[in-house]
Amino acid sequence: QVQLQESGPGLVKPSQTLSLTCTVSGGSITTNRYYLNWFRQPPGKGLEWIAYIGYSASTYVSPSLKSRTSFSKDTSKNQFTLQLSSVTPEDTAVYYCARFDGSLPTFDYWGQGTQITVSS
Repeated sequence: QVQLQESGPGLVKPSQTLSLTCTVSGGSITTNRYYLNWFRQPPGKGLEWIAYIGYSASTYVSPSLKSRTSFSKDTSKNQFTLQLSSVTPEDTAVYYCARFDGSLPTFDYWGQGTQITVSS
């Protein structure tokens, strides 16, 4: 059973850089069939797609967040990190990672989400 687990700091001050990690266990994500996606859901709003990173480290980021977003990965640990710089209170949300299976195609596994609050 594939499991995804997000981790983050919980509380971030405005203008700081937010770093979120998604740890994948119980299965693979490091093939060209899968894409690791990030989403967020601000309080009282719908789900917003942020970005994906593919097997070959190809990435695609929402245009509204592209200038503030960067990625890293540690394939030995099956960990994928998203960094969002210059955060504001509008970045307060529950952040999720999800695996997209291109052969289905669908988002087949989701993490439980991690709450991030941006506040001074």
